[in-house]
Amino acid sequence: MKIRAFDLDDDFDVIKTWITDVRTHMMWCANLIPYPLEKEKFRSFLSEIAGRFGDSPFVAVNDEGRVVGFYCYSLNHEIHEGMLKFVMVDASVRGKGIGKEMIKLAVCKAFTDPEVLAVQLNVFPENARAKRCYEGSGFAERHNTPDAFKYKDESWGRCNMIIKRSISVG
Repeated sequence: MKIRAFDLDDDFDVIKTWITDVRTHMMWCANLIPYPLEKEKFRSFLSEIAGRFGDSPFVAVNDEGRVVGFYCYSLNHEIHEGMLKFVMVDASVRGKGIGKEMIKLAVCKAFTDPEVLAVQLNVFPENARAKRCYEGSGFAERHNTPDAFKYKDESWGRCNMIIKRSISVG
């Protein structure tokens, strides 16, 4: 597997098929991106977060050249922490270690910058599969915020997870 920059024109039609229901979409983006994904709205969103936070989108590509994962990354220079956001894996390969491999590669890529002391991410604890993936990639809970997001009649917490440079990755 390798990580490369996301190309909207080449990659959008692949990733837009990975989330097929509103609840899963909300678990992925906390309603920050309209459902269903539309190319121009996604382009605008990516441009907005690039401008506001310095986010860059990436994809994971398997050995056959197929795009199997997506995430955004930014660096907070004040606290020297990278942040992974909008992590998504092709539904057809979930549960096969692809997400864990992508996260480990993303963290290794982040740690090539000597300024980065840690990488963090947020996950809804109710998204147990994703949380287990992050834990299996070396992330540990830093803090939890109960009732951080409402979806229909559900209330989801927000778990902030972190991996520090001192922890071996890979």
